[in-house]
Amino acid sequence: MITQVTLMVTAVKLLFMPLYRSTDFEVHRNWLAITHNKSIDQWYFESTSEWTLDYPPFFAWLEYALSHVAKYFDPEMLKIENLYYASEVTVIFQRLSVIVLDLFYIYGVKQCSDLLDNGKLLVFILLVANPGLLMVDHIHFQYNGFLYGLMLISISHMIKGNVIQTALWFAILLNFKHIYMYIAPVYVVFLLRAYCFTVSSKDGVHTPWYSFSFTNLTKLGTTVIAVFALSFGPFIHQLPQLFSRLFPFKRGLCHAYWAPNFWALYNFADKVLLFILKKIGFKSSSNVASMTGGLVQEFEHSVLPTVRPSVTFLFTLMSMLPALIKLWHLGADRRYRNMSFIRCLTICATCAFMFGWHVHEKAILMALIPLSFLSVLGEDDGKSYLILSTVGHYSLFPLLYPKNLGAIKLFLLLTHCAMGFVNVPRLYDDPKTKKPRRRGFMILPMLNWNSSFMRDNYKPQSPARRSFNGLPGPLGQGEHIDSFSDSR
Repeated sequence: MITQVTLMVTAVKLLFMPLYRSTDFEVHRNWLAITHNKSIDQWYFESTSEWTLDYPPFFAWLEYALSHVAKYFDPEMLKIENLYYASEVTVIFQRLSVIVLDLFYIYGVKQCSDLLDNGKLLVFILLVANPGLLMVDHIHFQYNGFLYGLMLISISHMIKGNVIQTALWFAILLNFKHIYMYIAPVYVVFLLRAYCFTVSSKDGVHTPWYSFSFTNLTKLGTTVIAVFALSFGPFIHQLPQLFSRLFPFKRGLCHAYWAPNFWALYNFADKVLLFILKKIGFKSSSNVASMTGGLVQEFEHSVLPTVRPSVTFLFTLMSMLPALIKLWHLGADRRYRNMSFIRCLTICATCAFMFGWHVHEKAILMALIPLSFLSVLGEDDGKSYLILSTVGHYSLFPLLYPKNLGAIKLFLLLTHCAMGFVNVPRLYDDPKTKKPRRRGFMILPMLNWNSSFMRDNYKPQSPARRSFNGLPGPLGQGEHIDSFSDSR
């Protein structure tokens, strides 16, 4: 069945090839040309196009490798001066490159889903047929599936207890795209508590400092440093220029299309206040449209204080702290540490989406991908997934603005919602009654009235009611939802 699902989703991707593509298509064509024609000491200096190379070195090397395949399709695409070049063969090559690299994503999904006992096929389908990735990668055009594949491979090694491989794959991921730095604190806290402290805490509160292993810390540090040295080593003499490309803070608080987060509300409040002040006689010389012009640029707020990158960093860190502290305590107990890691990763990715600097709409996928995995592991996690996946995927619609894509967007979203709302609740039906739960008029499965209309106030169930059949092999112990065990 997994093979059939993979082939069906791949066929859909192929059908999307001639559709609308964003400026990211030209971005990656330009990066192919830069890495193919310039020496590596010029990669991060080349600026013929406005779409300069601004991803970490591993991704630059990926573009370099792809360019040597691209020359057999259409050499014209590899000319730096051919701005916005998009021949039919060029489109086919770049679209196919995304589809082929998605094999890493499919592999990562398979690695994670194979660890499940109940809901294995459902998780595979929800992840492989994720509507957000289909819209962002295979219509809008990017390589997010490949990157999330690396993240899922790292998570699968974490669950299996392969700590060094977990750190290795995440370090590799960071050197492909640095946006994943937002979830790096989760890895740091987990690896320190679960691996560098060799004695588990009995009460989950007191840390046995005497058990700290410098040997394990050295192993982790050596692994991570080796990856970064391999990545940044060839660029050692141009690090300031490289970092200026990786962290362009002058791009502004919000992306061209506002991500639906806290700063979107802040911008909206600023505009409302400016409107009110003008109505009562106050004058302002501020450019009212500066935040909605569709441009990536800095702007000043008209009434509210202008937000700087340091403020967003502080907000993001403070919102993550409770989850990270909880992970530190739960990471001390082998029974809870793995589930706690995935939940904390989801929460911290959401915090970064809500409070981060210059957040893209597609960043919500960083939370939805691991949440898809959690949806079959606990009823409350399933409820959260059904709500957030619906809202989160819907928030990606502005990326595909052409009117002829409206039906496709709705089809992808509604199909995914149907799979989720029909199959996830079935995992939590009482097997004794063999009947689905009754629900009222216009109430979605697993949700109450408030949840169905995005005003969720359900009360968490007690752990005793959140049963889990366990994982196969060394991971299956007990029937508690958090009964992942550490295979070390």
